[in-house]
Amino acid sequence: MLFTTSCATTGKAQQGTSQQRFPEEKLGWKLGAQAYTFRLFSFADALNKIDSAGLRYVEAFPGQTIGAGSSEKMTYDLSAEGRTLVKKLLKDKKITLHAYGVVGAKDAVEWEKVFAFAKDMGVKVINCEPDDAMLDVISNLADKYDILVGIHNHPTPSKYWNPDVVLKALEGRSKRMGATADVGHWMRSGLNPIECLKKLDGKIVHLHFKDLNEFGNKKAHDVPWGTGKLGLKEVQAELKRQNFKGMLSAEYEYHWENNMPEVKVSAENFRTAL
Repeated sequence: MLFTTSCATTGKAQQGTSQQRFPEEKLGWKLGAQAYTFRLFSFADALNKIDSAGLRYVEAFPGQTIGAGSSEKMTYDLSAEGRTLVKKLLKDKKITLHAYGVVGAKDAVEWEKVFAFAKDMGVKVINCEPDDAMLDVISNLADKYDILVGIHNHPTPSKYWNPDVVLKALEGRSKRMGATADVGHWMRSGLNPIECLKKLDGKIVHLHFKDLNEFGNKKAHDVPWGTGKLGLKEVQAELKRQNFKGMLSAEYEYHWENNMPEVKVSAENFRTAL
């Protein structure tokens, strides 16, 4: 009996510590990083940096070298040995591979390879900017593989820069298809992030999270969250209102050689603002 009580007490203490360190998880939010933030480094190195920044989730991107002795890339062609290595690297760091993107494919055959790879790696969300001709293909694959698909917005003049275009693409398609909201790219396009989020209410499956030093300037650069023009608390409030559940990827595209400290500060600011 004493042993049982001790274990129960320890378990509660560990849970409490986890909730204190990762308060966003009480909301169903998974705070992590897009590995592209660390594109100058290998995936293995990116995981080390993500861990050091106090994050527990990663969004992998195609083309990054795996590292840790492997010169293979993070694509659907990754060998069985490469996939085993990636899974070990994730397990060792206690980081979950939740999303994959922004990925493209030329036809239905290649899209199926992307989905099969994602399923094997445990990916829950595929982020992409598909051609119109592939939307139905992707819709069917989302259902077949039970994977969410987020349509991502790069800045204007890219195809999906405006949420109205994203909503149109989602019409009549799988309930597993939604939007990957990049709040920084909306800012670069001169769009109000709050208004865009409201337009996509109920459709958001993933976020690329940024804060920028300027609004409406495509050349604006990332700054630690809460110190730029985004309106961190206002965005958080809107996501709470929508009862959003999912991952928010830190995609920090500045000070590429050494941006981990700024990602860490961003995560700290995000959690403090909750």
